[in-house]
Amino acid sequence: MSVQLSRPAATVRVPARARFRAFVDEVVTPSAAGYDRLGAIPPEVLDAVSAAGLWAAVLPRARGGTGTGMVDFGVLHEEVGRGCSSLRSMLTVHSMVLYALDRWGSPSLRERWLEPMVSGQVLGGFCLTEPDAGSDIAALRTTARPSGTGYQIDGLKQWTTGGQCAGLLLTFARTERGISVFLVDGADPGVTRQPVEGMLGTRASMLAHVRFADCRVDADALIGAEGAGLGLAAGVLDIGRYSVACGSVGIIQACLEASVRHAAVRAQGGGPLRQHQLIQQLITKMAVDAQAARLLCEHAGWLKDASDPATLAATCRAKYFASTAAMRAATDAVQIQGASGCGPEADVARYFRDAKVMEIIEGSTQILEMLIADDACQRLGAPMTGGGTI
Repeated sequence: MSVQLSRPAATVRVPARARFRAFVDEVVTPSAAGYDRLGAIPPEVLDAVSAAGLWAAVLPRARGGTGTGMVDFGVLHEEVGRGCSSLRSMLTVHSMVLYALDRWGSPSLRERWLEPMVSGQVLGGFCLTEPDAGSDIAALRTTARPSGTGYQIDGLKQWTTGGQCAGLLLTFARTERGISVFLVDGADPGVTRQPVEGMLGTRASMLAHVRFADCRVDADALIGAEGAGLGLAAGVLDIGRYSVACGSVGIIQACLEASVRHAAVRAQGGGPLRQHQLIQQLITKMAVDAQAARLLCEHAGWLKDASDPATLAATCRAKYFASTAAMRAATDAVQIQGASGCGPEADVARYFRDAKVMEIIEGSTQILEMLIADDACQRLGAPMTGGGTI
C-alpha cells in the first residue's frame, strides 16, 4: 500500500484533524469491516501507519512524534477510532509502551528500542491483566525473581492487545520490593503466545494470552525503580484511558454519520426517516454527545500539554462520558437501521460490539464511577472511605 501521510511544509500547515481524517478515509475505513471478519489488521495497513509516522504521536516532534501535543494525539485516536476501533486499540497500547520507554527507560533501552518503536518496525504490547486479578494491580501473581545479574519472569497475562505480533512487552510483575515494570523482548524464548479469537468487539486487535516461563531479562529491563510499578501504572494507564476516550468519540461520530446517511435515503411512512421526530431525537442525542465528549477529551488533552495533574481526573471523566455515550449512540444507530443494522455486513453492528468493549477497557464504567465520585468528594472537602485514587 503506497498511501503516505507526510508532514506538511512549515509554510503550508494542514490542520491535524484534516490530515488524520484523510488518512483514515483512504486507508482504514473502506476495509475496516474486512479486518473485523479476518480478525487481524493486515500487514500492509500496519505498514501504511508506519509510513505515515503515526505510531509515535505520543512523543513530541523533537523525538519523532507526529502531533504538536496531546490534543493532536487525541484527535488522531478519535479519527482512527472512527474508522476502526481495533487499529485504534493497537495504537493505544503501542503509545503506552512507547511513553513508558521514553519517560522511564534506561539509556540502553532507549538506544535499543526507541527508533524501532517510533518507526513501527517493533510494536508494543501491554502485559498487565491476569486471571483472577482483573483491574486489581495489587493482586498480580506474575513474579520477577533475581537471577544472575537480572531477573527471571514467570506468569500469565491475558487479553494483551496486539499480543500476537508485539515485539516489546511492557510487563508488570511482583518483585521482593513490590509491583515492578519490565520491558521484555517479545522474541525471548521464555515468551509464548496463545491467540484469542471470537471476541465480542475489537476483533481485529490481534489479542493474545502471553505466558512468561523462565523468561530471563537483564537488570536494565527494569524501568523506573523496583517496587514503583503502581505509580508507573497510573501514568501509563492515563495515556491509554485518554486514547480510549478519544476513540469512543470516534465511534459516536461514526454512528452519527451512518445514521444521518441512512435516515436520508430510507423511506418510511411516505417520507425519509429523517423527517420522523423520534429519529430526529436519536440523531440529536448522537450529535450533542459527540460534541460534548470531544470537548471533554480536548480539555483533558490541554491539561496534559500543560503538565497539570488535574488531567488524571479530567481523563477519567472524559473516558466515562465518551464510552457510555458511544454505547448509547451505537444502540440507537442499530435501532435506526432496524434489521439491516443487525446484519453481518452492517458497520453499525461492529460499532455496537466495539462500543461495549470501550465501557470495559482502561477502567470499567463502575471503576470510573468510584474514582470520579471520590475525586468530587475530595474536592468538596468530604473524602469518601474505601474509594480509589485518581
